[in-house]
Amino acid sequence: MTRGKTTTTSTTGATRGWVSFVGSGPGDPGLLTVRAVDLLKQADVVVTEVPEHAGLVRRLLGLPTPVVAEEGEEQAPVAGPEIVDGGFGEDGQPLTHAARAKVVVKHAKKGARVVRLMAGDPFLYASGPEEAQSCVKAGLGFEVVPGVSSVSAVPAYAGIPLTTKDNREMAVVTCGDKVDWSQYADKRTLVLLSAVGMIGDIAKALVDAGRSPRTPVAMTRVGTTTEQATVVSDLEHVAADARAARMAPPAITVIGDVVDLRETLSWFETKPLFGWRVLVPRTKEQAGSLSERLRGYGAVPEEVPTISVEPPRNPLQMDKAVRGLVEGRYEWIAFTSVNAVKAVREKFEEYGLDARAFSGLKIAAVGDKTAQAIAAWGLRADLVPSGEQSAAGLLEDWPEYDELLDPINRVFLPRADIATENLVAGLIDLGWECDDVTAYRTVRATPPPAPTRDAIKTGKFDAVVFTSSSTVRNLVGIAGKPHPSTIIAVIGPATAKTAEEHGLRVDVLSPKPDVDALTDALADFGAARRDAMVEAGQPVTKPSERKPSARRKASTSR
Repeated sequence: MTRGKTTTTSTTGATRGWVSFVGSGPGDPGLLTVRAVDLLKQADVVVTEVPEHAGLVRRLLGLPTPVVAEEGEEQAPVAGPEIVDGGFGEDGQPLTHAARAKVVVKHAKKGARVVRLMAGDPFLYASGPEEAQSCVKAGLGFEVVPGVSSVSAVPAYAGIPLTTKDNREMAVVTCGDKVDWSQYADKRTLVLLSAVGMIGDIAKALVDAGRSPRTPVAMTRVGTTTEQATVVSDLEHVAADARAARMAPPAITVIGDVVDLRETLSWFETKPLFGWRVLVPRTKEQAGSLSERLRGYGAVPEEVPTISVEPPRNPLQMDKAVRGLVEGRYEWIAFTSVNAVKAVREKFEEYGLDARAFSGLKIAAVGDKTAQAIAAWGLRADLVPSGEQSAAGLLEDWPEYDELLDPINRVFLPRADIATENLVAGLIDLGWECDDVTAYRTVRATPPPAPTRDAIKTGKFDAVVFTSSSTVRNLVGIAGKPHPSTIIAVIGPATAKTAEEHGLRVDVLSPKPDVDALTDALADFGAARRDAMVEAGQPVTKPSERKPSARRKASTSR
């Protein structure tokens, strides 16, 4: 599938493709280079190396996960580049380096721009050189985009610098039967690749060569991901300690005095929500920013849409209100959600209107997020609550109707079909007349897949964040009640009340009704919990790893 991208043409006139060997880094998608992301956006074909690459490409490009069609149904086309599994062939057998190179060359010869996505760095302990030589032999142009290598990245994420002012030399060793370990008897730092299964023999060989049995050793598996785990030991005990911790490939092993610095420099595994599986029950459109902030604290967010935002069943009321806005029927328009802004904006676009239609109209926003959505439209909110960002806070600052100062006494209030009447009643008390118009409907989403429902009920989630009362009601309705061991975080008192009415114990209450503040409050809870475990000399565990009987009796964050 070519999309007008630049290709090179040979002297015979045949179209030639182009191959980009792109390093994906050690696992954390945030370590991809800017060039790597740009090439993925331009690619016609992406040849992957590991199973995680397909999901990585789809997330980066905002592509949906393909759905398998039922027998007899036509498969709906999926946008974006063709993703080719470079790990296994059509027969299900692992591809050799040579076989994978043939796949790359085959697609490039068709004139496609091919991204060969490779773990780590293409030219460092990888098959990039061999595959690039195949491109040269086939007369294809290519480029190499270096990636962050696991050799340096994994120790860094484990809080272990490979060099310091007192340790200036290091060696990287790919472990095998023919390594002469006597040449590594000095005190330089060693970084070992593929050492998990041989660590006992390696440690013995290094001790026999003259290294102290007390030499520090750290082994880190699946580094830079939220599944990262590190075992710290010494040459004498590392084999037993690695077995006890069930260490398995892929793992990086560091040997040397630099390992001792992990005690003070460990920054990734000590994030307040490190490895927590957090359920995010929101509308699909709104989940992104919350999930991103959770990832910043080390969590693994899982978005489960509980609400679907749909147009009103009868659009006539909204049509009439928009016409009245253009004709100058209103003094104010009050937006109580980002969805309300979106609904009015879509209606404006339907009519061919733009922000100029708001001339002379005062605009109110229930909070900063809604004000930002208004600003993205090229407008500025005249009124945002100075205190609590809610309908009650908006009423606190709303001026009374004044016959002399206000030529019109009417307010346009585009809202959800399930919005409460408090704001309308408060505005009427202040002397205003309200056109309370259904701008959009919130309906319960379809239930999540069975494994997700099971995880919710059995306590496999460490926390769930509720951003409204409706998310509580709808999650319980479509998936069941979260397990008692799951930490419950809510955005405000009203949501807390709804959660408690559904039999949930609230652990974290946001200091203000804002998703960023809610995420920060959950992180503070996680940090305090971690500190308490460390201070008590207990191993740091996640909420999903403890027994239900250990559930706290009272909230510590309210």
